[in-house]
Amino acid sequence: MIKTRPFSSMATTTRSPSHAQDHILAERKRREKLSQRFIALSSIVPGLKKMDKASVLGDAIKYVKHLQEKIKQLEEQTKKRTVESVVLVKRYHLPAADDDDDHSNSSGCSDSTLPEIEARASERDVMIRIHCEKQPGVLAKVLSEVESLRLSIVNSSVLPFGNSTLDITIVAQMDGEFSMKVIELVKNLRLAFLKFM
Repeated sequence: MIKTRPFSSMATTTRSPSHAQDHILAERKRREKLSQRFIALSSIVPGLKKMDKASVLGDAIKYVKHLQEKIKQLEEQTKKRTVESVVLVKRYHLPAADDDDDHSNSSGCSDSTLPEIEARASERDVMIRIHCEKQPGVLAKVLSEVESLRLSIVNSSVLPFGNSTLDITIVAQMDGEFSMKVIELVKNLRLAFLKFM
């Protein structure tokens, strides 16, 4: 004899009214969120002509591919970039502060000369090497000047060279607002030494 399960114990497929209402609300929220995302996407894709979802998605895909190609080109350019380097090895004489040639400058040196300055740049990194006359506070002045040129100092070292000179090496990184070329950086540092000496 075949036993049958009573009707009451069988699973019903009909939903209660409250459950159906929750499902409708959840589906409405999902569609609203989807619409908001499409509006956000359409606002960042340039040159959209049609605003239907298929067109927005299609143009977004083209735009992402375009950006990927641009990144590839920039990476290729970066690989080809060589280290930009400027070395200033000639010593420059400062103009006299006054007509009295017998007076020495504030550092006690018999003649006013600017240091030898070498600067190298690779990507956002900069290395500056300064060979200058020893005088009180020169390192602090140099570091302050470097930071004022929108460079963040990563490391610095000072080595005495003989009794009257210093060899200063500074490694720094360019800030977002740094825009000058290495030759301009060297010129600015050279001009700063007009104030120091």
